[in-house]
Amino acid sequence: MSQKPAVSLAAMPGRRQATLELAQEIERRGFAGIYCPSFNDGVGLCEALALSTKTIRFGTGIANIYTRHPVDYAQTASLIHELSGGRFLFGIGVSHGPVHKRLGIATGKPLADTRRFVEQFREGGSRQGELPPVILATLRKPMVRLAGDIAQGAMWANAARSHMATSLSYLPADKRASADFFVGNMIPTCISDDRAAAAAVNRKTLTGYVMLPNYQNYWIEAGYGDEMRAIQRAIADNQMDTIPSLMSDRWLRDTTLFGSVAEVRTGLAAWYEAGVSTPILVPSSTAGGQMQAFKELLAAFD
Repeated sequence: MSQKPAVSLAAMPGRRQATLELAQEIERRGFAGIYCPSFNDGVGLCEALALSTKTIRFGTGIANIYTRHPVDYAQTASLIHELSGGRFLFGIGVSHGPVHKRLGIATGKPLADTRRFVEQFREGGSRQGELPPVILATLRKPMVRLAGDIAQGAMWANAARSHMATSLSYLPADKRASADFFVGNMIPTCISDDRAAAAAVNRKTLTGYVMLPNYQNYWIEAGYGDEMRAIQRAIADNQMDTIPSLMSDRWLRDTTLFGSVAEVRTGLAAWYEAGVSTPILVPSSTAGGQMQAFKELLAAFD
């Protein structure tokens, strides 16, 4: 496969300089992009990428709309956009209930809040300079439709590949046909010849997500009602230790990539065929942390 995916990259404390060096290596290897999650300051990392890389596309994946005022975000986004020569994509989303609770954030309706944020972001940015494209974190039908209405792209996380055709059908036909409309999905990825161990890593990665009602409802719509209802019962009965065993192999194959290099590359090709023009691999490893995971990922696509 000559086409390389994008990757998700976070700057962990104590390894921030090493993260920038890794980003430069990712760029040299010809990967499609770098997308930075909100933890450990993904916006700050994007600013550093604007100055430490030259050609690779990058963006936030995602920035939480509730943690900064949209005009404040606009100032920073315009700065990064200009410094990067237009390579920056501003991915935004409403994050999740547990994050809001931990931060003491009061939220409203996700759709109305997102629409208002984008309006204020663009209004405030009109005095700052050119703004980057706005990409919405999407999952279910209403937010996908909103992305098609007000944004320049849609970004899923942990989507079911078999459900992507349905999800993409919620976009206007002109957006689906446009190469300029960003369609991405963050995919948990673990590369190992020990397939069972790699699957266990991905199950651990997604344990927190399967406990979120919005994700449960999405996966029920995608055809995994038995799995999600079993998980809901386990949560109600406080049997958290059983949750990984309730994530079926069928579900895991549909939402993640794991196994040998050949299996992961074949699975990635299927994501392109499903209509995701920018698969964003989120690497984990059976043998170590983020740096080990990227070592394995870079070797797999060498």
